[in-house]
Amino acid sequence: MVVVIAPDSFKGSLSALAAAQAMAQGVRRVWPEAVIRLLPMADGGEGTLDAVLAGCGGRRLEAEVTGAHGYPLQAAYALLAAGTAVIEVAQVVGLTLPGVREVAVAERSTRGVGELIRLCLDQGVHRLWIGLGGSATNDGGVGMLAALGARFLDRSGAPIEPTLHGLADFHRADFSGLDSRLADCELHLLTDVINPLCGEHGATAVFGPQKDVLSAEIARFDERLHRFSAAGDRWLGSFLSSQPGSGAAGGLGYALQLLGGRYYSGAETVCQLLGLDAALEGADWVVTGEGRSDSQTHQGKAPWVVAQHAHRQGVPVSLVSGCIAEAAKAQLSVRFDGCFVLAGEDIGVELAMREATSLLVDRVEEAGKAKKKSLQSIPD
Repeated sequence: MVVVIAPDSFKGSLSALAAAQAMAQGVRRVWPEAVIRLLPMADGGEGTLDAVLAGCGGRRLEAEVTGAHGYPLQAAYALLAAGTAVIEVAQVVGLTLPGVREVAVAERSTRGVGELIRLCLDQGVHRLWIGLGGSATNDGGVGMLAALGARFLDRSGAPIEPTLHGLADFHRADFSGLDSRLADCELHLLTDVINPLCGEHGATAVFGPQKDVLSAEIARFDERLHRFSAAGDRWLGSFLSSQPGSGAAGGLGYALQLLGGRYYSGAETVCQLLGLDAALEGADWVVTGEGRSDSQTHQGKAPWVVAQHAHRQGVPVSLVSGCIAEAAKAQLSVRFDGCFVLAGEDIGVELAMREATSLLVDRVEEAGKAKKKSLQSIPD
């Protein structure tokens, strides 16, 4: 029995590697002698840095930058060969980082991302892969742009605070001071988000509530990003704010597009780097999963992309997630041969998160027994 195990992280509970190892234990309970191929996945969010390092090699480094909460923190990044660096936004302004949620979302800033980009430029980097998932910010990327030399001014010409709160007084942007080295740096943006910056499908309306934006604040915050992006669009001469992906990472995707960034599927890129197709050769079964599967899963999340690759090679794939949204079950059942959850009627989400490792082992064992039964029913 050859089994490929390729989950994303279970946010707030397990890294992708820890999830893959727990899944392997579950497989071993059913097939002790199975050949198991572990490929911890990512789609631009948490774990992207480790996944790229696993696929490409390189040096994992740390730097002190400003976190979303305004205080210094140590953020990991990577230097690869040929002047390439990898930045995982979740390492700098991640929603699960300590102390972030103690600061109001309007006060959170992406400044640290700009600081890390500048540090990479100082080291001669001319190609940046930037994973955009898992951010706690909703500032449209103004904090990052400010760290790279842009200025944001009120009607009197005085500088404003480069945060969502400061954008309440925004009148004009001055991009003339942007670091000139950015013109010679390729920005590859890894994300699965296709939302525009503003509107009912934009960053604030769709992802804001996950970052503590209140319902009463959505329209007000969205209007601030709209005014800022109108200035950015005029400067660039292109309506980037309406483009798919500009709403990634609370609008950080938009700001990076202003700097010339181009979008790539985070999950697809990681699949290529890790050699998923080669790992699937000769495989009998694939197990994947994530913390929560919902309507966004089929828009390019890691489990969905893994399933697409598996199906192209005729390998059955099962989904084992922390929980699955009821509205998404029908669509997911079309892509996956079986769907299993950690949380259920007898196990709440909080308990499932605390006991994720043992529950994941049990659920994969359950999935394995179902798979074994189906294999035994197939005539020779």
